[in-house]
Amino acid sequence: MKPTTNGRAGKRDKVFTVIGIVLCVILIPMLIINVTMIVESYIHKDKVPGFLGMTPLIVLTDSMADTIYSGDMIVCFDIEADDVEKGDIISFYDPASSTGAVVTHRVIDIIENEDGTRSFITKGDNNNTEDKKPVPGENLIGEYQMRIPAAGHVAMFMQTPVGLILCVFIPLVLLVGYDIIRRRFYEQNKQQNVDDLMAELEALRAEKAKAESEAENTDEATENDEGKAE
Repeated sequence: MKPTTNGRAGKRDKVFTVIGIVLCVILIPMLIINVTMIVESYIHKDKVPGFLGMTPLIVLTDSMADTIYSGDMIVCFDIEADDVEKGDIISFYDPASSTGAVVTHRVIDIIENEDGTRSFITKGDNNNTEDKKPVPGENLIGEYQMRIPAAGHVAMFMQTPVGLILCVFIPLVLLVGYDIIRRRFYEQNKQQNVDDLMAELEALRAEKAKAESEAENTDEATENDEGKAE
């Protein structure tokens, strides 16, 4: 027995539904995060862009080896200066830099300033000496929470025009393309269902007409028999 059209359409719809779910789960968060961070980078040019209290950063040196390595991507969570403790790894705007460079080092001491603010003495785990200047609490970006090995190289690629196309434009095109294809198949399936329904109605009409014709022939035959009997 051949599979029905509706059966094939149902399987096809399931496949497209699964594909749509996968695309949404992977591409929509990527698109939202990328667009949000791009917008923030343009609005706040003097700050590192973040997303929902998290700030991804690319590590460029091995000053924190063997904990963090060059090329890693790390994620810092927002934290208040009063909540920082000795031994924490923090990311901050380097007070010794005139270009707003970001550094991720470990807190080795905390200074309680007379005005009630805090400053931090920091040092890279792989460095022989502590950093030149104490880090004011206002320079704090966040506390280090996790790293993604070698993902920094990917992130740097995403900042290029080609990377922007691959990570923002293409996901958007895929989502739009999927929606167009899904709608097209939906309309085709809907039209097929209408055609099948019309075919069934025509078949029912033909059967009804055949039955009525047979009934008429039977009635005529009965009348003829009765006439002969008289």
